[in-house]
Amino acid sequence: MANVNKVIDTCLLAGKIMIENGSEMARAEDTMKRIAQNSGVSNLKIFATVTGLIVSIPETPSAQIENIDRRAIDLEKVSAVNTYSRQYAEQRINLIQFYEKLMTLDDATPFFPFWLQTLGAAIVSGPLMAVFSGNMKDLLITMLIGGLGFSIFYFINRILNIKFISEFIASLVIGFVAVFAVRAGLGHSIDDIIIGSVMPLVPGVPLTNAVRDVLKGHLVSGPARGVEAILSACAIGFGIAFVFRFV
Repeated sequence: MANVNKVIDTCLLAGKIMIENGSEMARAEDTMKRIAQNSGVSNLKIFATVTGLIVSIPETPSAQIENIDRRAIDLEKVSAVNTYSRQYAEQRINLIQFYEKLMTLDDATPFFPFWLQTLGAAIVSGPLMAVFSGNMKDLLITMLIGGLGFSIFYFINRILNIKFISEFIASLVIGFVAVFAVRAGLGHSIDDIIIGSVMPLVPGVPLTNAVRDVLKGHLVSGPARGVEAILSACAIGFGIAFVFRFV
């Protein structure tokens, strides 16, 4: 059996990275248990929530807690943890190397550049608007407003780091710009433009994970994630409602 404390440290770090970056609880727990089994620990005990992890091995006095301070969507990190876990299972890396790779992954925080994220948001906005409404006339303006809204969401998140405020302000700007664009003759349907433009802000992954967690029996993490997703959706709705009420 590998060093017990190092096994627990590795399991905690792997679980933390996965949960912080959008993995459902069942996948994070399964990965942690596989790491433990491949280290010679067959009865790892895990208590996982969206705000913390507790891991212990019954035969030893060792138990550790890891706080989960942030929640984002970076499925590339989730995939990387699974890749390292498979390499460890195949004995291509040892436990120390596995832990060091996780530390590097967590500290380096590789992410797509801002311009590429904005381009992705624009590409998502226009086609989804066309799919929902069949309106091809507003495709270009919806892409531009969707990219603008995501840019505002991105920078407010970086500056303030306050949950739900970024969604509210971004949707507020999207609503104002959509109204201005239609009144200026650059667009035709305010509703269609807004529907497409807010799509990059919609918390689809958290809501999906909330349902999957509930179905897997995680009756603490599932509803918590669901409430968080609903609050994000409400922030978006309040921003658009403010525009319709006062403009």
